[in-house]
Amino acid sequence: MSIDTATGKEAPADLSSERVKGIFSTIAKKYERFNAVSSFGAYRAWLAGMMHQAPIGEDADVLDIAGGTGDVTFATARVKRPRHIQCTDLVPEMLDVARAHYADGAAGEVSVDFEVVDAQDIPYPDASYDVVTMAYGIRNMPDRPRALAEMRRVLKPGGALVCLEFSTPPNRAWRALYHFYLKHLIPFWGGLITGDREGFVYLARSIKAFPDQQGLANLMEEAGFTNVSWKNYTGGIAAVHVARKPEER
Repeated sequence: MSIDTATGKEAPADLSSERVKGIFSTIAKKYERFNAVSSFGAYRAWLAGMMHQAPIGEDADVLDIAGGTGDVTFATARVKRPRHIQCTDLVPEMLDVARAHYADGAAGEVSVDFEVVDAQDIPYPDASYDVVTMAYGIRNMPDRPRALAEMRRVLKPGGALVCLEFSTPPNRAWRALYHFYLKHLIPFWGGLITGDREGFVYLARSIKAFPDQQGLANLMEEAGFTNVSWKNYTGGIAAVHVARKPEER
């Protein structure tokens, strides 16, 4: 079932996909600045936590889904130094920024390729990758079960999905403060930095409508992943989930 990612209610897939393309194609060149300002730099700690949890070896082939401007791809290259990273995103303009960073040496000596890919229909063969990484991506996908099933399909048996996403603070007071921040300050910062306030109204709504930590773990398990675990960051504002594709018997 496809949903409207702003509300979580059933809706045609094109509604959310086209909206996401429109928003991110417009803000691509200012997206990194928005991340830094709106999170008060906390996104760097979240990304470091993701790298700490990611089981990526130097001989690994990595697929980065919703790779955007390359934050996860280049962090993986710097910290893990895998054999190869395939950086993908739905929005060409985001990948253009990532390619520019790559040309400037952001990946060091790690080989990276870039391709526009809809994660709900991944164009790679079964069992192609050791690890799939994804940050702030699954929330914007209208058919999340299909996307997760595709990620599982392209993983090798025993491979891991590592997912960083906004989540739900378990503490009630912290959660209320966070929801106030989402409703009022995210659109403010987004409008100030990118000029697209309404795009960030959508982003704030999509975060609030997204399943909590256990809900995302359930979606992963329903897609066939096992050994699903997560770790909270900044009181649960963000969480990193790690899930495994079962070994073949």
